[in-house]
Amino acid sequence: MKYLHALSNLDELDLSNNEIDNFTTPIDIRSMPSLQVLKLDDVSVSNISNMVQSLRVFSYLKHFYFRNNYINGNIGPYELRHLRSLERLFLDNSAVGGNFLQGIGATTSLKILSLTKCGLNGTLPVRGWCELKNLQELNLSWNECEGILPSCVANMTSLRLIDLSHNKLTGNIASSPLSKLTSLEYLSISSNNFKVPISFKTFFNHSNFKFIFLENNEIINENVLGNWVPNFQLEVFSMSNSSGCPTLPNFFYYQSNLRILYLPKNNIQGNFPTWLLENNTRFRGFYLRDNAFTGPLKLPTNTNTDMETFDVSNNKLSGHIPTNIASVFPNLVALNMSTNMFDGSVPSSFGGLKSVKYIDLSANNLSGMMPQELVVGCFSLFFFKISDNKLRGQIFPESTNLPSLKYLYLENNEFSGTIPSSLSTSPLVVLDISNNRFSGKIPSSMGNMTRLEQVSMSNNQLEGPIPVEICNLNSLFLVDLSENKLCGSVPSCFNPSSISHVYLNNNQLEGELTYAFHNSSSLVTLDLRKNKFTGSIPQWIGNLSSMSIILLRDNHFEGRIPHQFCEMKKLSMIDLSFNSLSGQIPFCFGNITLEVTKKKSVLVVEFDSSSISSFISYMDKVELERDYHVSFQKTEDFKLTDVPITVTFVTKGNSYSYKGSILSYMSGIDLSSNKLHGEIPDGLGKLSEIHALNFSHNNLTGTIPTTFSNLLQLESLDLSYNNLGGRIPTGLSELNALAVFSVAHNNLTGMIPEKGQFGTFDEGSYQGNPYLCGRPLPVDCTSTGPKPVLPSADDESEEHGFMDMEFFYISFVIAYISVVLCIATILYINPHWRRAWFHFMEVHIIQF
Repeated sequence: MKYLHALSNLDELDLSNNEIDNFTTPIDIRSMPSLQVLKLDDVSVSNISNMVQSLRVFSYLKHFYFRNNYINGNIGPYELRHLRSLERLFLDNSAVGGNFLQGIGATTSLKILSLTKCGLNGTLPVRGWCELKNLQELNLSWNECEGILPSCVANMTSLRLIDLSHNKLTGNIASSPLSKLTSLEYLSISSNNFKVPISFKTFFNHSNFKFIFLENNEIINENVLGNWVPNFQLEVFSMSNSSGCPTLPNFFYYQSNLRILYLPKNNIQGNFPTWLLENNTRFRGFYLRDNAFTGPLKLPTNTNTDMETFDVSNNKLSGHIPTNIASVFPNLVALNMSTNMFDGSVPSSFGGLKSVKYIDLSANNLSGMMPQELVVGCFSLFFFKISDNKLRGQIFPESTNLPSLKYLYLENNEFSGTIPSSLSTSPLVVLDISNNRFSGKIPSSMGNMTRLEQVSMSNNQLEGPIPVEICNLNSLFLVDLSENKLCGSVPSCFNPSSISHVYLNNNQLEGELTYAFHNSSSLVTLDLRKNKFTGSIPQWIGNLSSMSIILLRDNHFEGRIPHQFCEMKKLSMIDLSFNSLSGQIPFCFGNITLEVTKKKSVLVVEFDSSSISSFISYMDKVELERDYHVSFQKTEDFKLTDVPITVTFVTKGNSYSYKGSILSYMSGIDLSSNKLHGEIPDGLGKLSEIHALNFSHNNLTGTIPTTFSNLLQLESLDLSYNNLGGRIPTGLSELNALAVFSVAHNNLTGMIPEKGQFGTFDEGSYQGNPYLCGRPLPVDCTSTGPKPVLPSADDESEEHGFMDMEFFYISFVIAYISVVLCIATILYINPHWRRAWFHFMEVHIIQF
């Protein structure tokens, strides 16, 4: 800064985005009378006091920008008072003292004061800042201010813009000082605890009002007597997620210059307001989503060339989609009519929407065939969703011309025929044609869709092998080909590094898993259930370090469970049931962490455009034209994020589908219906977060581990149809979450526990154990009658008390043969006995 004296005529200095650890000016510089603009955005200052003192040399400074900074300390209330000429002060996202506003009144020339995210809290002071009578813009958004607005705010009579959004302010705005600021053009009080009378009557004399933002407040309905006509003509009215507003405000009837109307999530009722479109012919964005509008959707006859976004989704609108939509809104960019009760066909006039990028008609009762005009004429179409309807026939003709289409959702319809190869001519990122009636083979042209990240073709009638060309799709994140008639093996070249979710279940796939997926280190979900896979589970499965869910149920896998399973530290759901696996349960299973991971529950699809782009672009234009200094953002879009991943797992004797947040916390191991033997590892008792264990229908021996009493989250435990012995550990009665329990058909002994959940299990949980007693079995443990000699569970020399049935049968045969030979020998030696024996047999044969 020592060379500043050479720049005596400098009028603007920008040092933003630098590392200025200690901003100071040399003592020999007394004044820089020409400098009017100083920008110090995005810098680091270790000594804020020294920096503020150094600003004294800029006594004629008019604009000071000090935003998004890391500073040690904060800017005090009186440290800027020497900047008497200051007109614009921007301190956004930089710390100021809690009493900063009390001292800012000394800078009487201020016209713009912006303090977004500055850490302000508590109630606003009643003096020290309301003296800024020249102030035109005040931005206190995203702080922790609370209480009511002080009455002195009414003294700031020059205010054009005030932004108090995202605080904790309260009070009725009709009686607040805001109602006296007739110079206001722009009012934002979103996300507070204000009470807002819907009539807005106290603001009818605010003839300058153009922009009102009321989101997330309490709307008060009131009866207004007389015919009150407002003096203002609004351009933007935004009120979303505000409670207590069953109808549209009456003052809307007198508005004719609206450009943006944003009213989602208010539960507003009544017929669709066609009159709003008729009275305001220059609408640019029309947002009525998530309300309760009813009746048919009628559009005006006049043409509106400005309309870009038309969103009436999630209402109760019925009837046909208007056929004149393309002529009324010829320049439409985004159209959302989803989640209503529209019926009939999709109008062929949609082909006239040459500029449309986003169309969502999902979740209606639409029927008929896809109009060819739409898939040929809408060459700007980027996002198309028409799922959950009753559409039929071929989806696209071979003459499809959709060069911009990236997101295509056609699931849950009645489309049929083969998958057209013309789909490969579009740069698709997401393709979902699940739950339809498609037949034939998956076209090899799918290999040309190299941008695909998500493809779902589940629940159709597709047949034939998975085309080897699928190996060209290196960007895949999700593949769902489940519930079809696919056959053959999985191409061994299929190893996309980005793949996270694979569903191939319920097909007729066969062969061994050679090298498919062996390098897919991002794989989270692998579902191969109900196929005909053979061979052993490959040892390279341990390379899948991100694996959380592996479902191999109902195949023909054999051999041992590879110990490499234990190298997958994020496993939470394992289903290897109904195979031919042998050997022991790996002892290292107790070391699996059952890690809860959000990645397994949600599919996040990046989306680079917004359905409210017209809202944002219009507000950007407003800021430039009117010299406003607010940062305007909206976050709603066509909602491609948070698509729930669904997984089916058998527990509690039933098959359940888990998705979303529930899936994040579900965990279980199912090894049932195999040929496993040996003891249940004690280490499984360390799986304290597990919800389901099923080891039934195997050849397991030994006792039930007492460590299972540590499984406090366990809801289902099935050990039936094994050769387990010993007693049921009494510690299991501490498992209060246990809803399903079965040890039927084992060799268990002793008394059944009676405490806790064990009082709810019926006799079927214990049948097939002849030496068990106690409720709910009819065997009384306290009976004084003759008791069978019970095998000891601790007697190691007797195989834990089990009877060797093979030895019993051999002994019986030997004894039987010995008796017969003995009788024959005696009869041969003694003729008297021999004659008596034959006479005895002759008499009985005659009688018979």
